[in-house]
Amino acid sequence: MPTLAERDHAVLWHPYTQMQTAPLPVPIVRGEGSWLIAEDETRYLDGISSWWVNLHGHAHPHIATRVSAQLHTLEHVLFAGFTHPSAVELAEQLLQILPANQARVFYSDNGSTAVEVALKMVMQYFHNQGQPERRTFICFRDSYHGDTFGAMSVSGRGAFTAPFGAYLFDVEFIDVPVPGRETEVLAQLDAVVARPDVAGFIFEPLLLGTAGMITYSAEVLDELVRRCHRHGVLCIADEVMTGFGRTGPLFASEYLTEQPDIMCFSKGLTGGTMAMGLTTCTATIYEAFLSEDRLRTLFHGHSYTANPVACAAALASLELTRSADCTAHRTRIATAHAAFQQQLEGQPGIRAVRHLGTVLAVEYDPGEGTSYFSNLRDALYQLALSHHVVLRPLGNVVYLLPPYCTTNEELELLYRVLSQMRELVLTLTASSTHA
Repeated sequence: MPTLAERDHAVLWHPYTQMQTAPLPVPIVRGEGSWLIAEDETRYLDGISSWWVNLHGHAHPHIATRVSAQLHTLEHVLFAGFTHPSAVELAEQLLQILPANQARVFYSDNGSTAVEVALKMVMQYFHNQGQPERRTFICFRDSYHGDTFGAMSVSGRGAFTAPFGAYLFDVEFIDVPVPGRETEVLAQLDAVVARPDVAGFIFEPLLLGTAGMITYSAEVLDELVRRCHRHGVLCIADEVMTGFGRTGPLFASEYLTEQPDIMCFSKGLTGGTMAMGLTTCTATIYEAFLSEDRLRTLFHGHSYTANPVACAAALASLELTRSADCTAHRTRIATAHAAFQQQLEGQPGIRAVRHLGTVLAVEYDPGEGTSYFSNLRDALYQLALSHHVVLRPLGNVVYLLPPYCTTNEELELLYRVLSQMRELVLTLTASSTHA
C-alpha cells in the first residue's frame, strides 16, 4: 500500500513548492501541544506555529470543546441579512481590547482577504466622499500583505510577484525605517504623502515577517502615521501575523500612540483551528458608507463570512489568549529569547539576531548564497528536520515563532538547533573559501 506521502504526491499541489524537485511531504496525522506526530509516530517540535497560526498548541481541548458545541448548534448561516450569537460576541469582545478608535468589524476568511477588504474600504471611502482620484497607497519596500492581487500590489516586488507584475496596481514604496535610517525614510514619506492622489499607508507594525523578521521602532512608526494623518491619508495596520500577543502585548499597535484607521487580522485569530479573517475600522470610515444611495455600499463578501464555527474557535482562542497563564507564557518565552539573543550575538557566522516578544530571528552570515532560493536555505531546513524540529528558513534567516505552550525544555531544543545551524554555516563558509 502506498504511504500517505506517496498518495499526497499523486494528487496534490502544495503552496510555495516546486513539485518536480521537492521531497515527499512529511505526513502528519495528529498534534499534541507544541508537537506534530507523523504517520510513523515520529514527533516534530513545531517551532513556527505551523505558519504562525497556532497560538496555544495543537488539538487544544478548550477550543475543540467550543467548536464541537457550535457544530451541534449551528454550522453556518449566510451573513447578508442574517446574524448569529458567535459573530456578535466575537466582535464585541475584540472591540473592547482593540485601540479605542476601532468601531466596526468586517469578517472575511483569511489574511489576504482581510487586506483586500481594507484596501477597498480606503478606496471607496474617498470615492464616496467625491475624491475618486485618491487611490495611491504607500507601502514598505520589503513588505508582504498576501497573495491576492490587491494584497500583492501593496507588497514588495520580487520573485513571487514577478509573473503578475503587469496586473498589479502602482504604489509608492518607501524603505523600512530600520535603526539608523529613520530620518531618511521619513523624508521618503514626506516626498509623496502630500500628493492629492495618495489614499492610504499600509504597514506591518514593528515587524516585517517574510522580509526576514525585520524590526523597527514604534517611535518612527508613530511619526510615519502622524504625518499621514496630517494629510488625510488613512493608515492600515496589517496585524495578520503580529496580532494576539506575538510581539508582547495583544496587538503590536498597542506600542503606538498614533493609532491606525483600519486593522487586519487572521492567522492566530482562531488559534490555528480554522481559516478566518477580519478587518476593523473607525466609525468615520464606516459612516462614509451609510447612505440612501445603495451604490455607496461596500460590495464585498464571502460565502463563509463570519462562519459560526470559526467564530466559536476565535472566541475560545481569545479567552485563552487573555488569560493570566497565557500572558505569563508569553513573558517567559520573550525572556528566554532575550537571553539566547545575548548568547548568540557577535559570534562568528552570525550577522544579526532580532527579537520582539515571542519572535526570535537569527540572520546567519554565509558570505554568499543568502537568497530565499539558496542551497543554504535547504540545508538549514533539513538540519532542523533531522533534529525533529519544524522551522522554515527565509534564505539565511531562521526564526522561531513557537506556540505559547512551548516549555523551557522545548525552547532549549530550538536554541540548540539554531546553534548547530551556526556551526553548519561556518563549515560551509570554510569549505567555500578553501575551494
